[in-house]
Amino acid sequence: MTPFRPACPTRRRLVASAAAAALLGAAALAPRPAAAQAYPAKPVTFIVPFAAGSATDQLARALGQGLTEQTKQAVVVDNKAGAGGMLAAQAAARAPADGYTVLITTNTTHAANEHLFKKLSYDPVKDFQPVTGLGKGGQVMVVNVSSPYKTAADVVAAAKKSPGKLSFGSGSSSSRVAGEMFKQLSGTDILHVPYKSNPMGITDLLGGQIDFMITDTSTGVPQVKAGKLRALGYSTQKRSAQLPEVPTLDEAGIKGYDMGYWFAAYVPAGTPAPVVAQLNQLLANAVRGPAAKTFFETGGSEPWTTTPEELAKFQAAETQKWGRVIKAAGIEPE
Repeated sequence: MTPFRPACPTRRRLVASAAAAALLGAAALAPRPAAAQAYPAKPVTFIVPFAAGSATDQLARALGQGLTEQTKQAVVVDNKAGAGGMLAAQAAARAPADGYTVLITTNTTHAANEHLFKKLSYDPVKDFQPVTGLGKGGQVMVVNVSSPYKTAADVVAAAKKSPGKLSFGSGSSSSRVAGEMFKQLSGTDILHVPYKSNPMGITDLLGGQIDFMITDTSTGVPQVKAGKLRALGYSTQKRSAQLPEVPTLDEAGIKGYDMGYWFAAYVPAGTPAPVVAQLNQLLANAVRGPAAKTFFETGGSEPWTTTPEELAKFQAAETQKWGRVIKAAGIEPE
């Protein structure tokens, strides 16, 4: 019988090294948690609650360009217009919480809608994780360039002469509430005509189907500068740098008028914190990038970034503010 011989030290070391290498190889091949992987590792989708051409859509595309430049990953903009932004918010809330679906939205879905609708298909707080603010802006009151109304006072006079005959369009809650505030502060009765997005309302305004709109500057200012629309007033207490000759609505005689809007980014609740932090930084960089800079300069809004915590606090305060404005305007939830 062959006597037992213990393995030599060199052999034992070789076997141990091989076993360790096998374990390391298995660990390397094992799938890692999404939060631990480099983000983004694949294309990102931006869901937008308004139609192509709207201010939110323009900003989303500019930010998408900035994100792609930083990460080399494509960004797909998915416009889900309609139902006051609820279609988009609902779709975003139900998406996987992995950072690859981002809602690029406004105060419409995350501050105003809960006061405008009796029932929402999403919860603006519980269903979302705030990422960052993106921008703030004001709105401009516009009429067709062939309209007989040269000032906001002209519109008020005509509305008081023929109650319920004039009409204003809106394609967002900001635009809707802006028009309702105009009615309230001027003491007029004007018909509201809803649209899926502001560009659709502008089309009818250009066609003479409605009398005026108070719309975001990104949608309205280009039409004014093209000579197709006439600007009668600006919605905040400070004049627009894009239209310095246009008075604020407060200056135009609608005393106390002040109504702006904001853009922000959200992801589904439960998105890993490291992914949220990375997305926050990527979007903050994109807001300062050349494409977004062009959007802000030409559209009249201003860049605005926050931490996720700052956005959550801001959203809570804005929700209360919009609730007060909507109630004061006498708007009944639909």
